Amino acid sequence: MLTLASFLFFTALVGGLVYAMTRNDKMGDSDAYFLGGRSLGAWVIAGSLVLTNLSTEHLIGLNGDAYRHTIAVMAWETTAALAMVLMALFFLPRYLRRGFTTIPQFLAERYDQQTATIATMLFLLSYILAILPVVLLSGATGLESLFDLSGHLGITRAQGVWLSVWGVGTIGSLYAIFGGLRAVALSDTINGVGFLVIGLLVPVLGLMAIGDGNLFAGTTKLYASEYRKFDITGDEPGSFLPFGVLFTGMIVNQIFFWCANQQIVQRTFGAKSLKEGQKGVLIAAGFKLLGPVAVVLPGIIAFHMFSDTLTGEDAYLRAYPELVKAVLPPYLLGFFAAVMVGAILSTFNSVLNSSATLFSKDIYATMINRDPTQRQLVVTGRICSIVLAIGAMATAPLIDSEGGLYNYLQKINATFFGPLLAVLLLGFFTRSVSSLAAKFGLIGGPLAFYLLVFEFGDTVQSLLRAIFGNADDVHFLHFLALIFIATAAAMLIISRFRPAQKIYDPPSAMVVDLAPWRYARPVSAILGLLTVGCYWILAQ
Repeated sequence: MLTLASFLFFTALVGGLVYAMTRNDKMGDSDAYFLGGRSLGAWVIAGSLVLTNLSTEHLIGLNGDAYRHTIAVMAWETTAALAMVLMALFFLPRYLRRGFTTIPQFLAERYDQQTATIATMLFLLSYILAILPVVLLSGATGLESLFDLSGHLGITRAQGVWLSVWGVGTIGSLYAIFGGLRAVALSDTINGVGFLVIGLLVPVLGLMAIGDGNLFAGTTKLYASEYRKFDITGDEPGSFLPFGVLFTGMIVNQIFFWCANQQIVQRTFGAKSLKEGQKGVLIAAGFKLLGPVAVVLPGIIAFHMFSDTLTGEDAYLRAYPELVKAVLPPYLLGFFAAVMVGAILSTFNSVLNSSATLFSKDIYATMINRDPTQRQLVVTGRICSIVLAIGAMATAPLIDSEGGLYNYLQKINATFFGPLLAVLLLGFFTRSVSSLAAKFGLIGGPLAFYLLVFEFGDTVQSLLRAIFGNADDVHFLHFLALIFIATAAAMLIISRFRPAQKIYDPPSAMVVDLAPWRYARPVSAILGLLTVGCYWILAQ
């Protein structure tokens, strides 16, 4: 009863605060609905960025990967800080100078509308196949493990997960459909405070449990007992995330995700100034460096405590929830569940809002109704959110997570990230690459990755093992880097023979104050040093 009461209290508190802060907002204007009226400050941007990214696929999935492997999986978190520095210093000033609402708007301006439409479809496809269903599945699995819904309701575990998927998905849809970006960002920020508190409390209490009440003793004992799991390089045979990928596909993945992924950059497009946007991005980068304490370390603690007792194919998915149940008192279990639901909602409703923005601005307004009213754009966005939400809730329980839930998410994303980044960067750094080359890259790149990694993956891996004499498979992130380079090279070759018909000359819209934050470069340098320091200290 105490657990349920604390869950309902925090969930109602977040909903009440967001309603009180947004009840007078006018959602008839598309800028207000999709960009929060370009009124977001640094801390709201930072909170929304962190919670849009950190969700149950991290709490459950990434901790589960650490449970099965090593802390090398923290590379997904630590290297993000470097990409966010690049976003703050290079990409964000250029985005805000043009007043973009979506990434495809830049592609339409730089190449043509057909290129932008293809990019929009790729964004939406990645959200439908990966992010939306994975967030729901990981969250539902966690809630089922925490509260044993199937046992209480007398249904199977699969039915309990299905019920959680639809319950959480419905609530998340309401935020995105009726509240717009500002409601999403505010709920993210409030939930972010709870996420930070409870996310750090779980490993602290876990270490104290190992050390019989002494945090330092628990840390020492864990490190001594599980020494091999603390190798951040991941260079053991058959590594889940080998160190070499940090210099190939990880770079491509992080730059695209933090500098060009619509669900992420849309928060910064809503900044009220470049200064606030840069501060928000760099504050979020600092939190990402702290992230492994909450989304990787608990997996190692759970392995130490439960590796002999936790059984079943999905043991790694149950590792974090079991740790939570073991170390948190009942009155905090409900608070944790509320934070978990909030983390699910933050990512789910953020992706829905970004999807609605993409569809309304880059498909409906360019292909269906070329002269829409502001209200028509908002209504169309809401319809898109409803359709995607239903699709995600229907497909989430069908995902095959045998190879790791977080790994599944990143592998699907990699199909699109390399080609999209190649097209975007050549758009920024060249003026003569043609729209024909861009369309070839957006279609041929994902197709090539799919054939190499999915359709003929086993055959390709066997051939590479025979050629290079390796016992292990080539990691998919290496293929991501290969496809990125191949796409960029193909685009340059095509443009050599079929150059752009006109030289691109970017205009300036000046929708917000573009004065930069005076401390952006020093803070960026500190973040870079801290990132390198993590690897220097933890490398074995």
